[in-house]
Amino acid sequence: MKFMFRRPIIATVLAAMAVCLGIIAVSRWQQAGTSSRRTDGSYLQLLRDAHRAVTAAYVEKPDGKKLVQSMVDGMLAALDPHSAYLPPEPYHEMEIQMSGAFGGVGIELGMRENRLVVIAPIEDTPAFRAGIQADDHIWKIDGVSTRGMSINAAVKRMRGEKGTPVSLSILRNSITAPIVFNLVRDTIRLKSLRSRTIKPGYGFIRISQFQERTGSEFRQALKDLHAAQPDGQLQGLIIDLRYNPGGLLQAAVDVANCFIGDDASQTVIVSMKGRTQEASRVFHATLGEKEPRYPIAVLMNGGSASASEIVAGALQDHKRGLVVGSQSFGKGSVQSIFPLKDNGALKLTTARYYTPSGRSIQAKGIAPDIAVGTKEPVVPVSGKKKGIDFAEKDLDNRLSAVPTAGAEREGKPSPAPDTTVAPHGNREPDLIKDYQLKRALDLLQSLVAVREQGYLKGR
Repeated sequence: MKFMFRRPIIATVLAAMAVCLGIIAVSRWQQAGTSSRRTDGSYLQLLRDAHRAVTAAYVEKPDGKKLVQSMVDGMLAALDPHSAYLPPEPYHEMEIQMSGAFGGVGIELGMRENRLVVIAPIEDTPAFRAGIQADDHIWKIDGVSTRGMSINAAVKRMRGEKGTPVSLSILRNSITAPIVFNLVRDTIRLKSLRSRTIKPGYGFIRISQFQERTGSEFRQALKDLHAAQPDGQLQGLIIDLRYNPGGLLQAAVDVANCFIGDDASQTVIVSMKGRTQEASRVFHATLGEKEPRYPIAVLMNGGSASASEIVAGALQDHKRGLVVGSQSFGKGSVQSIFPLKDNGALKLTTARYYTPSGRSIQAKGIAPDIAVGTKEPVVPVSGKKKGIDFAEKDLDNRLSAVPTAGAEREGKPSPAPDTTVAPHGNREPDLIKDYQLKRALDLLQSLVAVREQGYLKGR
């Protein structure tokens, strides 16, 4: 069973780093109560009558498949912004994104002036080893021009089974003639995080998305950071969750579990409450070896949602880390995936989640312990300045923070979600230019200094 939480983002592919909202594998969804079926019988007859009238009398013969899918879309759109029908291809793309592994050449793609360009080659992949560079214009794929080709179509052509060939013709500014790269596809594994020592004694881990291997990658990053210090110990840690739209719940639990639950059993990390027993669960920290109690700063902003908010809320509630930055997105609902016979799926909101203290962050978000602005406008990879000017509370028909007697919906029409690539992406944040990061490091250094002076003994 998989749970996933994510803020609403229109799925493109790797360059947009955007996929689905949330997953729970559900096996008994077909079992509906007979009394409920009887109650809904008259309404279902209305649906059948409307379908019969449209198919029989509409001025042009409608596409039957499209008509039914639209009926399903309308039904789910009436519930909340995160429930939707996933056709087979987007559903498959969502599964690939969450697994973090696929057959391909290892290129993050983008569009610039209607041209297909390389945002960056992924390290240790066929594209990286062959010498493909950022800003290269992909002119042809297997001899087919990319003029007018969408990112999705290009990705579909470049992906394939490990060991199969693909040819890319590249135009590069410094070279007049096209460069042809004959590549052999390999299994591409996307790293969901990057880590480094930002200053002797102080570690930095940026999590871009919570995928299947994020928990194990995070634990390994902690070990590597400790080993990189002169005395083998961290003095402080910055966890950067800015622009992290979410991902798998278990990965978020695994990350929080590295720091929580060292002093008592049954320590709550996150809980979920829905109408069914399957949708209502509590996730506890496990007993065992935990990280030393050095100070932690969690960087958040309006692009931090769902699984990101679970980690931040758990560390905040257990007084294990300080949240630094700005208010998070505020997506506190859980989506379940119900596979369908057409190889598509229904994505349905089935629960709300709550922080260890019982807080619902739905349409509220996580408030920072220390508010720090960016001082500069957000500049995505595309180069176009764009800030995050909406949140869950602005979405039309959104869920309320807590269950309501009449299942009322709240909210107002919202602008289209931001589908740009996160400003950092695969790029390392700059301590000099990144104001929030610098302030987080200053905070950790201050806490360490105060502790060394004896003011925080035993804490």
